Amino acid sequence: MSCPNLEKLLGFYPVYGHEFDRLTHALSTRPRFKEHVWSIGENQSITERSQKQLPPGLMDNDQVDRFLHLHDSWTSLSTLFLFSHRHGILERDIIVQVLHRLPSLQHLCISNFDIDDFDDVTLQLLPPLQSLRLQELEGVTFWGLSEFSRTKSAQSLRRISLVRLDITYISAISNLLLHLINLTRFTIVQDSAPEAAAGELIFQPIIASQSLEYLHWDIIVPGSANINLTSSITAGGFPNLRTIRAPSDHDGLLQMLCRPKAQIILPSDKYNRTYNSSSSSSSSKSGEAHHARLLDSRKAAQQRIENAQNTVSFKVIVEEEDGTVREVYDLSGFIGTVGSKISYSLAPDVLGSDDALVDFPDLFGGSKEMAPRKDCCTGMWNASHHAGKKWWNHVERHRFRPIDLQSFF
Repeated sequence: MSCPNLEKLLGFYPVYGHEFDRLTHALSTRPRFKEHVWSIGENQSITERSQKQLPPGLMDNDQVDRFLHLHDSWTSLSTLFLFSHRHGILERDIIVQVLHRLPSLQHLCISNFDIDDFDDVTLQLLPPLQSLRLQELEGVTFWGLSEFSRTKSAQSLRRISLVRLDITYISAISNLLLHLINLTRFTIVQDSAPEAAAGELIFQPIIASQSLEYLHWDIIVPGSANINLTSSITAGGFPNLRTIRAPSDHDGLLQMLCRPKAQIILPSDKYNRTYNSSSSSSSSKSGEAHHARLLDSRKAAQQRIENAQNTVSFKVIVEEEDGTVREVYDLSGFIGTVGSKISYSLAPDVLGSDDALVDFPDLFGGSKEMAPRKDCCTGMWNASHHAGKKWWNHVERHRFRPIDLQSFF
């Protein structure tokens, strides 16, 4: 057996199509393996059965047994990713059985499965974890999240990320933050703003957490969510909060609550060819900006800082004892709250990325389109090769950067 003590396989995550392959089998026999990414792809026989019957039962017994037994030796596995690649199927009962076969599991990411594979009921059956990321799961609703927050297995969570789940009501977020008493890091990314339900009584703070230290809050479309968060922080709902990252901070409401900064633009931004161009953000009828790119968010935040610095907010007048004015000093303004313990951040998880949050295209090779930057490669580094340009030249792409799976949480 080669590499019997192998713990990680980095940078290569092949698609698993419910068929035997030597690499997957070899990895399944490594008892010290600590992290694994399942990219579940399509299988022809499963696809054919799905056209004739409804789930469960789309996977045959051999496929189920093979997948379950691949986890038998992974007693040390602490990090697991389950990702549906192009509508790959992994039925809910199989997911639950796999998770409960891994005694050391602490960090779990589940993404892109449809409602037949992962839903609110499956969510309630998760084992105790320290980190959880739920991404693009149409079967997970605000009700399921609220119920999950009350389960015993959820109490151990220290980090939770809700990415593009389109949570309808802010009460689901409130319940999570209220009941997860050990939570230190919370991430939410979605287009629409979670609102209060019709007729629901509102008390300040609307959302609160005594333990939270880091908050990534990215609600793209304007609504009351940013206002509710601002009011909750002002009302003392987050006494231990130390960092806010808010790429869609409409009108700088959250920036105003943090420690003042003289500069938020990153040194690398000047190498971006779009830095000096007009912002790609659009404005709604209410004048609130929607920032689709992290660079635009930093430019908008920096513009607010510079506008304040160019405005006289205070005057210091020095007078003689007889009342004669000796000196007048104009002091410029600033954005933020002096004495705040909260730091305002717009730095990405992946250095050089124009998205704040690390995502699967970063992990699988950068298939998502990014803005042009200096740190790109066309093969020019190998231009001296005797075989000529046709040998070394390739489509411009970002240089490979190893992604730490823990950065997803």
